[in-house]
Amino acid sequence: MELKQSHSVRLNDGHLMPMLGFGTYAPDHTPKNKAGEATKVAIDVGFCHIDAAFFYQNEKEVGKAIREKIADGTVKKEDIFYTTKLWTTFFRPELVRPALERSLKKLQLDYVDLFIIHNPLAMKALEKCKDSGLTKSIGVSNFNRKLLELILNKPGLKYKPTCNQVECHPYLNQSKLLEFCKSKDIVLVAYSALASHRDPNWMDPDSPYLLEEPTLKSIAKKHNRSPGQVALHYQLQRGVVVLAKSFSEKRIKENFQVFDFELTPEDMQAIDGLNRNFRYAKLQLLVIDSSSMLSKPLGHCESAILSREGGWI
Repeated sequence: MELKQSHSVRLNDGHLMPMLGFGTYAPDHTPKNKAGEATKVAIDVGFCHIDAAFFYQNEKEVGKAIREKIADGTVKKEDIFYTTKLWTTFFRPELVRPALERSLKKLQLDYVDLFIIHNPLAMKALEKCKDSGLTKSIGVSNFNRKLLELILNKPGLKYKPTCNQVECHPYLNQSKLLEFCKSKDIVLVAYSALASHRDPNWMDPDSPYLLEEPTLKSIAKKHNRSPGQVALHYQLQRGVVVLAKSFSEKRIKENFQVFDFELTPEDMQAIDGLNRNFRYAKLQLLVIDSSSMLSKPLGHCESAILSREGGWI
């Protein structure tokens, strides 16, 4: 991976991905227009990597925000790196392109920069979406090493995943997965990097508050930063693309101010030492076989089972 001065990382297909992204997920009770308003603030602040998904059900509002910031001259379309995700209800190959086209219609855009599988499922048709120009790059989300190997070892593989988006923060630093992804020229993208959304649908309310962690607070005080800024920069410094989500203008501005300081080796070692393999997001994973579709909760996607057929197919 090649880190550019523009704070971007070069993907294995040659395209550049900004290393700091703005997340647009919001709980069901949050008005959809809030995502659009926050996206405009994020673009004004300097975010150009927008991370979204069909599942979030707010792409119409996010797309409108992007088009408005293009129209007022704040950014050009080519400045924006937009990611959307394929939800599990569209796993059948003939449904993949229509799902992406549905997102593009809501966004009123001709293409996205990255189209990824939201959960570990077999999906050959993503390659066709790239060939057709509807997405520049393709990748995966919530894949562990074994699932990535199924794809990478698949006969006839045309494009390997450019990235793997997973939960990653100081309590779950994914060091082994990061090492493997780097060895295969796959970018690791961290979501729940601040573990601050506290959505009861996805998180146990008794989960620890990452940003109250004494080690982060101590390092933040030393650098005259916030614990959140330290947690974000920690990922950047280890070569991880990191997503920061907030609908607060103050927090959005703060989250973007993470490039102008450096953590010491001792800081990095101390944050590495916080790892406890603790997962905030309790994901629902669809387990597919040839005759039925079952849904079962998995506290750890590392124990996930791919489809009976297996692989990127």
